[in-house]
Amino acid sequence: MSKEAAQLDFWAKDIAPSNALRQWYQHDPAKWAEFRTRYFAELDAQPDGLAELRAQLGSGTATLLFSSKEEQLNNASALREYLE
Repeated sequence: MSKEAAQLDFWAKDIAPSNALRQWYQHDPAKWAEFRTRYFAELDAQPDGLAELRAQLGSGTATLLFSSKEEQLNNASALREYLE
C-alpha cells in the first residue's frame, strides 16, 4: 500500500529502525530479542522524535503501520512495547 493510499496522519520517520538494523534483523525470529534491544537503544537516542510522536498520539487511538509479512515480530510491535 502506498503512503497516499494509507492516508497517514503522521509518519514518524525519525524513529524508524535504522537501515543497518533492519538489514541485520531480516525478520529472523532468532534475532528478535537482540533486535528489540538494539531498536530500543536507537529510540533512546531519538528523544525529539519520540516527543513528537507522543505529542501526535495524544490520548486517542493510534494505528502503527509496518512493512513486513511478519505480523508479530516487527518494528511496530517493538515500538508499541517501547511506548507502553
